[in-house]
Amino acid sequence: MAGSFEAAEGRARAVVAAREGVWRCDRWPLTGWEGRYYAALAAVSRGRGAAVLAELEGLIAELEHLTCEDRLLQLRARVIRAGVLIDEGRPAEAEADAVLRVLTRTMYVTDVWELELDALVRMGQALCALGRHEEAETIARGHLPRTDGYLLNDMRLLLLHSLSGQGRHEEALAEPYRHSPEPFPAYAGAHELATAVALHGLGCHKEAEEEARRALTACERHLHPTHPRVGEIRALLAAIAPA
Repeated sequence: MAGSFEAAEGRARAVVAAREGVWRCDRWPLTGWEGRYYAALAAVSRGRGAAVLAELEGLIAELEHLTCEDRLLQLRARVIRAGVLIDEGRPAEAEADAVLRVLTRTMYVTDVWELELDALVRMGQALCALGRHEEAETIARGHLPRTDGYLLNDMRLLLLHSLSGQGRHEEALAEPYRHSPEPFPAYAGAHELATAVALHGLGCHKEAEEEARRALTACERHLHPTHPRVGEIRALLAAIAPA
């Protein structure tokens, strides 16, 4: 949450390494699985999702047998994988994941509202990538009233993207935007990028470029150079340049 993604990944992998020697005689190797999950989460948060996708999918397969509350670790991993698939240009695969149906069954034995909202955001992102922006807007507007904390950033950004995707740039710019109490570095440049996209759509190229460069500066401060958001910003700047 503080943005020390490399340090977080390193510590998580140290936990995994420490547990490897006892896995064969470990009756419940949950600590090792959690270490692998948090290592992948840190890598994805920094923008290295493609590098850990295979590892993430291996973990998901390994956790398939878990049940009840222990099942949540696998569901969290599947939600993260959905985000990576979207970033890698594979939104149809992300949308096809039945994680929401699994969550519906799980909610009767434990509280999964936060994970459910996270999965809904991923679904909305996949719909945007597939050009189904109206459906994404429906998700965002329908669930914003019950969203709080860091997920409020995600849901509001989903709304902005869905509006711009429909060419409703003025509405996107007029939409009130509130950060969560302490925005995480993982969101660096996200709102500036959404604003730049809307401004560019309205033909305000100078203002769009200024916002895009602010977004790029924020990303360079906190995120890995290969983070998908960095690529989006550079592509937008290239599109703005001829104008």
